[in-house]
Amino acid sequence: MRTLLPHLRAHRRPLAAAAALSLVTAATGLAQPLLVRRVIEAVQVAAPVRAAVVAVVVVLVAGSLVGAVQQYLLQRTAEGVVLATRRRLVGRLLRLPVAELDARRTGDLISRVGSDTTLLRAVVTSGLVEVAASAVLAAGAVVAMALVDPVLLAVTLVAVGVGAVAGVAVGRRLRELARASQERVGAMTAAVERALGAVRTLRASGATDREVQAVGRAAEQAYDAGVRAARVQAAISPVVGVAVQGAFVAVLGVGGYRVASGALTVADLVAFILYLFLLVMPLGQLLGAYSQLQLGLGALSRVEEVLALDEEDPGPRGAPTPDAVRPAGAALLELDDVAFSHPGSDRPVLDGVSFRVEPGTRTALVGPSGAGKSTLLGLLERFADPVEGSIRLDGVDLRDLPRAALRARLGYVEQEAPVLAGTLRENLLLAAPRATEAEVAEVLAAVGLSGLAERSPLGLDAQVGEGGVLLSGGERQRLAICRSLLARPELLLLDEPTASLDARNEAALARALDAVQRRSTALVVVAHRLSTVVDADQIVVLEAGRVVGVGRHEELVVSTPLYRELAATQLLVAG
Repeated sequence: MRTLLPHLRAHRRPLAAAAALSLVTAATGLAQPLLVRRVIEAVQVAAPVRAAVVAVVVVLVAGSLVGAVQQYLLQRTAEGVVLATRRRLVGRLLRLPVAELDARRTGDLISRVGSDTTLLRAVVTSGLVEVAASAVLAAGAVVAMALVDPVLLAVTLVAVGVGAVAGVAVGRRLRELARASQERVGAMTAAVERALGAVRTLRASGATDREVQAVGRAAEQAYDAGVRAARVQAAISPVVGVAVQGAFVAVLGVGGYRVASGALTVADLVAFILYLFLLVMPLGQLLGAYSQLQLGLGALSRVEEVLALDEEDPGPRGAPTPDAVRPAGAALLELDDVAFSHPGSDRPVLDGVSFRVEPGTRTALVGPSGAGKSTLLGLLERFADPVEGSIRLDGVDLRDLPRAALRARLGYVEQEAPVLAGTLRENLLLAAPRATEAEVAEVLAAVGLSGLAERSPLGLDAQVGEGGVLLSGGERQRLAICRSLLARPELLLLDEPTASLDARNEAALARALDAVQRRSTALVVVAHRLSTVVDADQIVVLEAGRVVGVGRHEELVVSTPLYRELAATQLLVAG
């Protein structure tokens, strides 16, 4: 409950209004038996009953109208709670450290934003306010029943109390099962997301049926967990039903005897039975609301698990950003004895890496797969920090800079070149939302993508499809490069920029990078195809996380056996 209240705090006014309306509804409900008793008493003595009947009708209609307004207010407030929670959750997810996101399944996180937050709606509509309103109505009914006949009240409380205690005990178990059910739903969503993301590979590999079975097994596990929760939730109804039936039978039996003995009038017995209805109905609602509350709190615990995670540290506030005046002897980028290991692993991914990058130069990182090249670019973007050593930009340690200010000076093109679902324009302006049409046209021409905007009558407003599926691999790669170039970074980081390009487009991209470099932008390029970097100002050769050679192509062919071997396998030198 302590975790739930912060989600409701911003909606306390409409919740308070709904609670006030529920009190009005409860008051009209409690007044009805008294008015009915007055009608019966008037009939017994042959007195006029019109006023009493009118009063019953007015109270009944007024209670119904107030109840309808209250339900609308609750529903609207519940949607507001879900909306606010989803915004908080999405904001936290998109600001989590990259390492934290890498350790979690995307589909499960999507499930928490979707289905888990939806269950919070029931907490508001059938939870807190209903619990409070039902409690008030039940308490009022008990007081009125005590005034009518304390003996019948004692009989009622014994029967109803047994059912209420049993219902609460069952409800406590329901929260645990609800959380387990939502976790299974999250696992199923992750399985579906995994399959849809690789649907072409699955069909080409003839693995569609196997994947359908795997997702089906995840769905069956979600079904089993849901059935277990439903079984416990269903147990509440018969418990309440037995208690209600027992209370009515006991009241009718004892009440009939007391009427026969003259201890109770017929009007009082009718009023008491009506109050019994008013007691039983809110108690049933109370136990139902309690079960809904347990379901919602089970889902809320999964939401809170994410909200409790720390966001990525934005870096020191107010820290000075590097300026155009570089300290004497400092390079644009300097790596000094950098070491890095993944959390929980003793195996170093990088070990003692040192090199410098000067403005207006091109540095290439080469080496076999697993040498640590992409990890090094991640450290430059501060997706993680070195465990030893330092990385400096204009002589300032990256850890002393705000992350946003650092990344504003860097351009980063990932190896997979992700393209977001949407239009060409939305993708191009992602890092530079204020770029002009002329600037967009310039970078498109620079990387040979001018024809892409002309291919559709919609131009730059043409859709690219989910993940850029309507583009070729080379077009996705170059679109990602355009996106970074539009931001005019001082340091451009390219992870395998030519991996999806043919020879013609590779040459076009090489010319574009030459033009970029002439604007005094330094380039750090990760490459397996050495033909794209043989003319780099500096080539850094990595092997098993260590630097085994630094120099130009012609120097490394002589001095570094690994580089000579790589060059020979790509026919750049004689074997």
